[in-house]
This record gives sequence, structure tokens and C-alpha cells, in this order.
Amino acid sequence: MFKEKRNSFDGQKYYEVSLKGKQLLLNSFLNKDTAFTYDERIEFKLDGLIPNVIETLDEQVVRVYGQYLKKESDIERNIFLTQLYDRNETLFFRLMQEHLIEMVPVFYTPTVGDVVQQFNQNFRRPRGLFISYPQMSQIDDILNNIPNAYDVSAVCVTDSEAILGIGDQGVGGIVISIAKLAMYTLCAGFHPTKVLPIVLDVGTNNKELLQNPLYLGWRHERIRGEQYDDFIDAFVSALRKRYPNVYLHWEDFGRQTARKNLDRYKNEMCTFNDDMQGTAAVTVGAILAGLKVNGTKMSEQKVVIHGAGTAGCCIADQILAAMIADGLTEKQALANMFLIDMNGMLHTSMDHLEYFQRKYAQPVDVYNDWERIKGKPILLYDVVNNVKPTILIGTSTQTGAFTEEIVKMMASHCERPIIFPLSNPTSRCEALPANLIEWTQGKVLVATGSPFADVRYNGRVFPIGQCNNAFVFPGLGLGVVASKATRVNDEMLVACAKVISECAQINKDPNLSLLPSLTHIREVSYKIAYATAKTAQDTGVAPKMTDQEIHDNIHANMWKTSYVRYVIGKN
Repeated sequence: MFKEKRNSFDGQKYYEVSLKGKQLLLNSFLNKDTAFTYDERIEFKLDGLIPNVIETLDEQVVRVYGQYLKKESDIERNIFLTQLYDRNETLFFRLMQEHLIEMVPVFYTPTVGDVVQQFNQNFRRPRGLFISYPQMSQIDDILNNIPNAYDVSAVCVTDSEAILGIGDQGVGGIVISIAKLAMYTLCAGFHPTKVLPIVLDVGTNNKELLQNPLYLGWRHERIRGEQYDDFIDAFVSALRKRYPNVYLHWEDFGRQTARKNLDRYKNEMCTFNDDMQGTAAVTVGAILAGLKVNGTKMSEQKVVIHGAGTAGCCIADQILAAMIADGLTEKQALANMFLIDMNGMLHTSMDHLEYFQRKYAQPVDVYNDWERIKGKPILLYDVVNNVKPTILIGTSTQTGAFTEEIVKMMASHCERPIIFPLSNPTSRCEALPANLIEWTQGKVLVATGSPFADVRYNGRVFPIGQCNNAFVFPGLGLGVVASKATRVNDEMLVACAKVISECAQINKDPNLSLLPSLTHIREVSYKIAYATAKTAQDTGVAPKMTDQEIHDNIHANMWKTSYVRYVIGKN
């Protein structure tokens, strides 16, 4: 279909392209629309198939941005961007780059949650791979349907069981994989032909979807247990056979499977779970930035995490590692960490704790003398009242869980409380930033999981930083690919968190955000990529390179959104 080449005399890149006419215009990566040159129009039989005027990429961006502005809702804007993506990928990414702050919330979170829910009604053109359980014996063939020109280095896969805060969305979860990989390209320059979105359709327990005549997935309840494990193993084996050095990103898997899948393969291949590891890295990065503001150390914190699922526990794992790195023993660090699940605070008298929750279960003697109602679950109010935390993190998807009473209680014993309501989408947020600021009289250090507008309070403007995983996963993936890393380890994630804290806006002004600005996402991703690659080498999971070789490899793997010259290639 196409091959990348370079001129021997000047090093300029060009593509040898075998497609012509309508076929070329229908290829979203190769299509240039009205930017095909006169010679290309003749050579590739495009005369008459496009308007006569030859435009630059910048001129095309002006036109499509004007079209974008005419859309009246975020769903309409998302559909417009998706259609542009399906038509002309270079133009899509250039438009997104030039209007990053405006468009990322529309194409990515939080709007993507609504798009997933409307996937079956609004379906237009397939992108990525759909692999269903009845096709288990055909996975090799399905992967081989990807043209060789698409030399895949990164895959984002979901089984759609835990999409954002909206749960089981069946086959519609492919939208999440698509959006994530678009962020890899937008934020870190991943070549669009080197990424592959996949949805594993293992059925759905969403009754509305099963009863929807427009549902496009396998109409079956979710498979579980050995059947599920065998299917995942068949997928991973086939993927590694087709792409031996692939970087596998797991996205929005359920509570019972997310951690299990990651733990099952993390010592066999280069794999990463963004909901767990990406969320943890960006959260710890924001915490480290907050500690610079309030002048305390990680070892001095008392942490409450409301939501002890895979994301909450992975955040806890990273905080635990940071506390230990700051001088505490594991036992001392665990004594300062309190996790709350749907059944209350984790403690050793609880039955049916997940294996990844057990080390965070507090001994009975810790809470025996607490001020609370005996015989009842130990709820968030009880924990905050008795523990007097300095850090409160929400991953519960329980709207309004951080009440005025709880927040004021926390602020009464903590001069600059760190409170992060991280649940997505916005409708599931534990507290609104404006309320947190009002209830603490502007003392809170806040970051959120969804984007929020600046808050005005008492004559001041409070920018609200979003703990956006896009600050981590694109750069991490770029560093992995550039360094040829064979694993993603904890040390690499700690390195990412440190970069986030170093890039935080609050380092320039204590009135700014605990996170970097999205306008600097390429710079942050580059620094993350370098830190990832360097740490991968230092920990023995990547071949040795000089610093210059690391930088050269990172640059070589960053695609530029520009049109290149085409010449006729062989079929």
C-alpha cells in the first residue's frame, strides 16, 4: 500500500504509494484531500475527483475549524472530528494540535463517555479490530487482516466492562481504544499506522444493550472464569506472534480482571494498564507537586482513598512506594493508608477481599477505639473523623461523596489539605472543585479526574488541574518503543510521576495548577519518554544506549503532522 523512503541526496522523506484514484482518497492516512499536488493528481489518477484548487495543510485547517465551530453540542463536535479522522488523519491531527485545549475534552474525556453510550446509534465507519469470543479460533487470521504497511508497535485493548464511570458498554468500548491511541499520536507523536485499537467482545451484562435492536456486539452475557482466561490468553499469544515486540495497553477492564490480566502478563511482555498505572503515576505526580506547596514530606502524610478498586489500589501502591522511598518501612507506610470500598474501610475482619486489597486491610486494634457507631460499616465520615488525613483521594464514582461536613472536618486539622476527586465522568465526581475551595476558604490543593473551569473565590482565580492520564501514557509508550524496553516496571512509573511534579505549573506560581498545562503536552511527553527510556536501561529491561542515542530514537519515533510527497510504488 505504501512504504516510507528517503532521498539519498537530501534525506527528504517520501512515500511509495500503490493506491490510486478513489482507493487513495478513501485511505484515511494517505488522503490529502485538496492538498495533492498537480503532479500527484496526474500520477495517481485524481484529476476530476477533487476540486481544482491546490491547498496547503494550514488552509485546510482554517476551513475545517470553521465547520467545527458550527456544531452545537459536544456530541456533534465529536462526530465531526471522528468523521474527519476517518477521512484525513493528517488534517485531523493538525486541527487537534492547533486547538488542543478546546478539542481534547471533546474527542477524549469527558465527552467520549457519551459517545461510547451512543456508539450503536451513531455508528458510521469501523476503525480498529473487533474480536468476539465466538471467533477465538480465528484470532490469528483477524490480526493478519491488518496490512503489512501498518507496522504496529502499540495496541490499546479493552473488553469494555468498566468504561470510565459508566460501566459495561459492550462492543462500544472500541471508542475508548480509538481515543486513547489518538492521544498517543497527538501528545507523543506516535505514527498513526503504528497504533491499533482493539475491542475484545466477550459479551455484555448490560441489559439495555442486549435488548437494543441496533446493538452491534455479540448478544450474550459476559463470559467468566476459565473461558474468559483462555480467550485472553489466545488473544495475547496471537498478538505477540503477529507483533513480537508490541507494547500492549489494557484499558477499562473490570474489577475482577484488570489487575489479574496485568499481573498475568507483566513479566512476559511489555504491557501496561492505564486505569491502574497511568492514574497512579499522574496522581502521585500531582501529590508531589502539592507537597512542595504545603512544605511537607511524603513520609508525613496520612492518606484516605475512597474507592478501593483496581485504580484506587494501584494509586495506593504508588503512594506506598513513594513513602518507602522517603524513609518509611512498608509497615509504617501501611499504617498511614486507609482505603474504603463499597462495604466500608478495608480491615482484617472483612471477608472476600480481593488479593490486591489485602495488604491495605487495617488490623482490628487500629479502629477498635474509634469514635463511630459500633457494628456498622466504617464509612468515609468515620475514617476522616478519626484518622485526620492530610490527603483524600476519590476513585469511587460516588457523586458527592466528599460532603461539606467531611471536607470541613478535614480542613479543621490540616492547613493545606490535598483533595483529589478523580472519578470520571464529571457526573460521577466526588465533589465539585468550587465547593471544595469554598468549604476550605481557598486552602485546599485540588486536582480532578475530569476537566473543570477555573474557579473564582474571594477575589482569586483558582486553576483546576486535571489528573489527566494523557500526561503519562503517551510519553511512557514513546519511551518504551524508543528504548526497545521489554517490560514496564514500577521504577519507570515513579520516574514518570517525578517528571509530572517537576513540570507542574504550581512550580512557577503557587496560585497555579498542580499539573502541567495541556498546551505543553508534547514537551512533557518528551521528558516522560526520556525518563522512561533511561530508567528502563538503568533497571535492565532495555538495551544500553548513550543519552544521545536515546534522544535520537525518541525524535525518530515522533511523527510530524505534515504532508509528504508521493511517488508511484509497486502493488
